[in-house]
Amino acid sequence: MFITKMSMPRRRFLTGIGTAVALPLLDAMVPALTAFAQAPARPRLRFGAVYFPNGSLMEQWTPAATGSGFALSPILKSLEPFRERLVVVSNLSRAGGTSADGHAVSSAGWLSGVVAKKTESEDVSLGTTIDQIIAKHIGQQTPYPSIELATEDFTGFIGGCVPGYSCAYMNTISWATSTTPLPMEINPRIVFERLFGRPGSADQRVARLRTERSILDSIGEDLGDLERGLGAADRVRLGQYLDNIREIERRLQRTEAQNSTQAVSVAAPLGVPESYEEHVGLMFDLMAVAYEADLTRVATFMMARELSNLPYTNIGVSEPHHTVSHYGNDPEKMAAQAKVGTYHTALLSKFLEKLRNTPDGDGSLLDHTQLFYGGGMGNGTSHAPYPLPFLTIGHAAGRIKGDRHVVAPERTSVANLWLRVADLFDCPVERIGESNGKVDL
Repeated sequence: MFITKMSMPRRRFLTGIGTAVALPLLDAMVPALTAFAQAPARPRLRFGAVYFPNGSLMEQWTPAATGSGFALSPILKSLEPFRERLVVVSNLSRAGGTSADGHAVSSAGWLSGVVAKKTESEDVSLGTTIDQIIAKHIGQQTPYPSIELATEDFTGFIGGCVPGYSCAYMNTISWATSTTPLPMEINPRIVFERLFGRPGSADQRVARLRTERSILDSIGEDLGDLERGLGAADRVRLGQYLDNIREIERRLQRTEAQNSTQAVSVAAPLGVPESYEEHVGLMFDLMAVAYEADLTRVATFMMARELSNLPYTNIGVSEPHHTVSHYGNDPEKMAAQAKVGTYHTALLSKFLEKLRNTPDGDGSLLDHTQLFYGGGMGNGTSHAPYPLPFLTIGHAAGRIKGDRHVVAPERTSVANLWLRVADLFDCPVERIGESNGKVDL
């Protein structure tokens, strides 16, 4: 028997002028007669952390029953299609517990398990966050060790954004070291060009916009050469992947066209949609395509920042989110806070559906992603450090069983959860932040 199939390199790119488009995992990247699970190009586990601000209405977040087969709470109802992968974790506490209060320590402590140093100056101090611990372990295998995304930009603010704490603590949830906060990018166009090339000034991007040309137009020759050597299944998969890239670019071009012609948006950076839902959708799509092309295996996303005053008029919440999060005993504000939480979860659900529908090796992107979703405070009225809204979606390569509501011991530090997550990604870490044990996922 003669075996003639050769394995294409996993880090194969389609090249054009100023463009290098990475490829998804194709059958042609797996040597002949090699099962995906044994192949050098086998899918790897991705990490994702998605943060929402200003707490949650916990009585509509927390499921009433524990164990498996529980009824999903109103805020989590849109996650029903992903129940078999879902684990809700209750009784987690913010780093520092009741000794640390406010919005700054909420976002800063979520991935770090560390209480932020109280300062309004540049001498900030926190701790390396779990995403960066994982990125240092697996991120060197991809072009980008990690990507950090957000929708609101506070970087123009200096000093203290809340009394006693530097704005740096709310500008990001990702820290490379105890003194190095990582900037989070809000502009989808910049993220797109970072992933696929075609850098340039704003004027150059506008000029390209006027030509209405896609970056994919410049890779036609290389694409044709590649397709001639692919099987039918690989051609379909590649076509779907490139269609996703073209659709993201089309939406960016539409946004840029609006921003360049509407006076109200004259100061808006190119590529940032006016619609919050469109903005979040683009960022989620960029995360998905970065995972698919194995450009990164670690991503963090702040759906909005602590103290966010975004109104959500499209769902009938006209008051700023921070205002409604201090709901007290006001039934209308409580309903509005629940509406915002339900809306955020629905946007997450769309992202999960995208991952589930994207082939990856012998499964889907959702099969090979462990996603964590939650916030750094519970009851927004009191900035409650406990209990925190938290869930994870994924099987962690068979190490986590879904369809469960796990109730940790009362006031378990979120750092204990991240120490367990480090194990899932085979990171040899003895301690994270204030951890003193591990949550049993």
